Amino acid sequence: MSERDDKGWDFYLRTLSNSSRDSTTANDPASDPSLLHSVKKLYEICKSKNSEDLVARVYPHVNKIFQRAVASLSQSRTSNGLLLLAILQFFLDYGEVVLHDADPSLRTFFRSCLSREFSDPVVAEATVKFIASNKKKLLSSFPNLLPQFFPLLLKLIAWNGERLEKQFLKAFPGLMSPGSFIPLFPYLIDLPILVVALERVEKSSGPLIGSSIASIHQNTAPKMLLALMDEAYTGSTIEDGGGDSEFEDNSAIDVSDPLFLELLKDENDGIAERLWSSPVMATLLQTAANSPYSDRLKAVLSIAPHLLDVYFSIALRDVNDSLICALIPLLMSRFATLFPDKVFSYEVRKRLLEFILSTFQRSPSFIALLKKPIMDRLGEAYDSPEKTELALQLCWAIGEHGGGGESHKDEARELFESLELLLYENLSSSRLGMTQEVSLSPYKDNYRRSSQSRLLCFVVTAISKLATHHRELVPRARVSLGKVARSRITDMRVWRRACDFLGLMNDPAICASILGPSRSSNGTSQKVGSINWNEGATKMVAHIPFYILGEQEGPPFHDFSFSDILPGRS
Repeated sequence: MSERDDKGWDFYLRTLSNSSRDSTTANDPASDPSLLHSVKKLYEICKSKNSEDLVARVYPHVNKIFQRAVASLSQSRTSNGLLLLAILQFFLDYGEVVLHDADPSLRTFFRSCLSREFSDPVVAEATVKFIASNKKKLLSSFPNLLPQFFPLLLKLIAWNGERLEKQFLKAFPGLMSPGSFIPLFPYLIDLPILVVALERVEKSSGPLIGSSIASIHQNTAPKMLLALMDEAYTGSTIEDGGGDSEFEDNSAIDVSDPLFLELLKDENDGIAERLWSSPVMATLLQTAANSPYSDRLKAVLSIAPHLLDVYFSIALRDVNDSLICALIPLLMSRFATLFPDKVFSYEVRKRLLEFILSTFQRSPSFIALLKKPIMDRLGEAYDSPEKTELALQLCWAIGEHGGGGESHKDEARELFESLELLLYENLSSSRLGMTQEVSLSPYKDNYRRSSQSRLLCFVVTAISKLATHHRELVPRARVSLGKVARSRITDMRVWRRACDFLGLMNDPAICASILGPSRSSNGTSQKVGSINWNEGATKMVAHIPFYILGEQEGPPFHDFSFSDILPGRS
């Protein structure tokens, strides 16, 4: 070590030693700004010199400062986050040298410091950078740490917005593990509600910096949880807090806010349910949606879909099938239950549908395994436009993948029966708006008819495709399609589609080529009887299906040559 480095070393080490003896800083180490500077400089010297002896000399001082800073958090008026993060970096890099297990220190930081200082933009940014830069080490040495505290870490992005988005996206994969995969999803789509909850806490209880939300709710949580249980089991609603209520005496937030207790917790305990069935929640969300959006809420409405992109990408690449299969019913149940913002809802629902259909494409057997929640969703097809959209996409998936494949005939039959029921319900005049009553809202009535007709087209197609996959269902499919063809249905698209599919079923080979599975039973992408037009230039002319030319005898009457439809060889 050079003389200059030696002098700097002695100065910074002496600063740490003096801080532990100084009574003015012993109970609040972070109040001395030179302390943070000294810790960082000593860390840099240890890293540049790569000397275990220097590390061993620094460790007792930084460990003592860490313990004192943590002990003073409840009384400290100074932010301790940056100082503790600097010491944690030392523990991570040199823990093996000094035999220090950094796991308890990291958990202490999250529970005692970050839970109080997550709303401090400087601490939040430093924490996200710390996690992003140490992600590999944290995941390899402490794989359960970040997944355990993902609710707390999501508060960083919820409260601090777009300025942390780039770094947070780098750190986000570390929040996913087998134990956090399913509970994490509701938190991502409920990020806007988390912002609303945090803003209401700040409005009711003052600035969030320096106070733990858990302590704010400590006295009110048991009473509210009992009230929620009473509401769930007896149907009684939670009464409004009066002037002498416990909530008002404790200067806490009002009675509706304990509905956010699940979102405001700091640690993951595996519970993924939300209290969306509560009328208080519905009223509160509608009020938030109709009020002017804060900058934080606007930012999160944009960030949440990006986090979902990463979440679903990792899920398709790394997560095992059993977890994904368990996630899909949750996705379907939350499809119509989102923060009521049109753009946000559209972006989230688009991603949910893409993921559901991608998983069914990769693992068609999921359709058979999840037949009960799928049938439940089909039964809710007319509860709302969102549920209608989900139902018709599920109809498409059922037909496209044969209800789970050839080995799942019983499940396919049950799904077929659900499609039949949905079809027969819609054949009644009331379903298609054929009553003589004058609608008070012609626009809504026309939209309802169009939506129902679109769903019927998907149902008719799914019935036909499912029967093509499972030939034993063909007689029942003929009956169903025949009822549509003979009905007084007003939508010609549905009637024409049913008639077309009935005609196709008279020619099984053509029907299998058009409506058959996208994959053959042996797993190849090309199925028997289908034609790959990209290979047309290598095929004999006799392989061209002349039935598409109107079954004309003799030379076909057309004004194009075969070179127009078959690409030339390169």
